[in-house]
Amino acid sequence: MELTEATKKIIEGFDKFVMPTYKRNVIVISRARGSKVWDVDGKEYLDLFAGWGVSGIEYCHPKVVEAIKSQAEKLIHMPNNYYNELQGKLAEKIAMNSFGGKCFFCNSGAEAVEGALKLARKYGSSTGRHEIITMENSFHGRTFGALSATGQAKYREGFSPVLPGLRYVPFADFSALRGAFSDETCAVMIEPIQGEGGIHGASREYFKKVRDFCSDHDVLLIFDEVQTGVGRTGEYFAYQLYGVEPDVMTLAKALGGGFPIGTLVVQPRLAEVLVPGNHASTFGGSPLACAAALAVFEAIEEDNLLENVKAMGAYLREKLESLRLKYAVIKEVRGEGLMIGAELTREGTDIVERCVRKGLLINCTAGKVLRFLPAMTISREEIDHAMWILDTVLDESS
Repeated sequence: MELTEATKKIIEGFDKFVMPTYKRNVIVISRARGSKVWDVDGKEYLDLFAGWGVSGIEYCHPKVVEAIKSQAEKLIHMPNNYYNELQGKLAEKIAMNSFGGKCFFCNSGAEAVEGALKLARKYGSSTGRHEIITMENSFHGRTFGALSATGQAKYREGFSPVLPGLRYVPFADFSALRGAFSDETCAVMIEPIQGEGGIHGASREYFKKVRDFCSDHDVLLIFDEVQTGVGRTGEYFAYQLYGVEPDVMTLAKALGGGFPIGTLVVQPRLAEVLVPGNHASTFGGSPLACAAALAVFEAIEEDNLLENVKAMGAYLREKLESLRLKYAVIKEVRGEGLMIGAELTREGTDIVERCVRKGLLINCTAGKVLRFLPAMTISREEIDHAMWILDTVLDESS
């Protein structure tokens, strides 16, 4: 991609002082609205990945922008050794739309996962249990505990020895899970739909078996809903697709409408496993973050966004299925709501790069899976335009 002098200058200054921990596209985004972003040169892009799912309702949603602006004039941060009215209201909103649990607020998905791991270990400590079973091909974050729980060896390379007491089993294989169980097992952690692993789900029967097994053995069932939560699948939380309830749930990404916030949600009976001095987060659940998150719930409810996710998710899958019939390179289309993957027969990085050059932002995960996480406000017209670009790219690549 040919760069303008303005873009080159920004990238040169950036690279001089910022650590190279990401593979970056050579575009500099300067503003965004809805499902569109613009670079510093004024070029427009349609984003069907919504900032890695963080801008779940859309970029700069007016309700979120107004909530942040209004709250910033009153109170930005308040230590957690004082009561925070908005934190209480957000916890109630999450509880009323999930399983009536209690919340611990933090700043990211990885931080929420760390809290879940600590809670599970504390829960099992009275009986000497400490092992946590997670799934192969899973992804739970980059901090050390979350990294240790992630069932993909490539992410752990160079960081051994990782946290002990983690065991990995194949996803959606109940026999393997049961076989890995021991007297030292205290928890099972699962993504209801594996995102980074390639948009893989499991059956209602599988999740019911896992739920019953954990209940029978007094083992905590943790659902990592960092990517699936807050409307992504057409339900507020993906566990609601399967007719089971977890004991513990982690949330982040779309929760803050673009503002950093993470949450650990636990069943009421577990609310006092972690007591004062066991766990904390300096910036967790700030008034500003909670105001943004409350605005997200307001937008979802008032704009009927869950129904739009279901309708536009079905439409996007229909369009991708048409491309699958047209191009042999697309092997399978799968997913729920607006969390969709198109698995290819070959590596997909070049397709993503060609789409970027034509003004479409998508993602490739697990090497061969084109991943789509568009905003909940996405329209048919925007999907049509995105699929026209992808069609053009696939035609040029065939």
